[in-house]
Amino acid sequence: MRAKAERPNVFAGPHVDRLKLANADAEVVARAIADGRARLIPVWRSRCPVIRTPVPGACLLPFGSGQFSGIGIGELILLGDYRGLAVFTTEIETPTPPELEDGAEFADLRLAAALLPHDEAGLLAYARAMISFRHRHRFCGSCGSATVPERNGRVMTCMREGCATEFFPRVDPAVIVLVTDGDRVLLGRQADWPAGRFSTIAGFVEPGESLEDAVRREVLEETGVETGRMTYQSSQPWPFPRSLMLGFRAEAKSVELRLGDRELEDAHWFSRAELAAGSMLPFPQSIAFRLIEDWYDAGATRSLAEEAAARGWNRNR
Repeated sequence: MRAKAERPNVFAGPHVDRLKLANADAEVVARAIADGRARLIPVWRSRCPVIRTPVPGACLLPFGSGQFSGIGIGELILLGDYRGLAVFTTEIETPTPPELEDGAEFADLRLAAALLPHDEAGLLAYARAMISFRHRHRFCGSCGSATVPERNGRVMTCMREGCATEFFPRVDPAVIVLVTDGDRVLLGRQADWPAGRFSTIAGFVEPGESLEDAVRREVLEETGVETGRMTYQSSQPWPFPRSLMLGFRAEAKSVELRLGDRELEDAHWFSRAELAAGSMLPFPQSIAFRLIEDWYDAGATRSLAEEAAARGWNRNR
């Protein structure tokens, strides 16, 4: 079948204008809030506010609404301009989740993303990642002193005179690779996954490594398979908590499986027929599923999505 048109992965895309309000001062921020042009995304225990019915979507709260009316400017992180609105996020640190209006709830974004419009899923992912950044930089990594948020919450600065180290949001690069051997692909599973689920091989890039080096090392470490020619496919922001997944396809130079670093409980070579029969695959909103789906569809007469519908198996299992 014909290859799919290019499309961004879930969580990816220029859904927020990060530059328009990048240097907004306190007066600009206050005016946006006073004029009703600001919205708040509260995050509770890494869960994001989602409306499930009647139409799924992200829950963007007007400032001054309900129990969120007392939040101070210093507790906010400015995400940017979204559809003409200044959007902020903040972490809610209460034992129980605050009640949300209109049937909204705090949900695990890994599961809820499949229900949301593409740009709204990306907006919530951005909020979750920024909350993780602030939460993990409350203290200076150089001297241990407390930090204070600056520049609309986008920088954390050490308060100790003589240090004043600034900490900016960063992501951890990780490679994720679909290894192929002709008409079959290599998938593995970790012990704590649901029974029967398999996915692509992945791991973080280590200091001093290129992406290509990381691909070869991770596949060899986890499965014993040597890889040769590889091609970059696409990337995906993965805010769990702050990774950037860099997707590759690599050709196998060897096929014997030897589980080495105990990262995987099992690994197998899968044919298209085995995948179509209902193998439990990664969540469809993940780049892992995208890598598998693109490979499958490029050599099949019917897409993987059509096989799923025809055979009645659920990709969200």
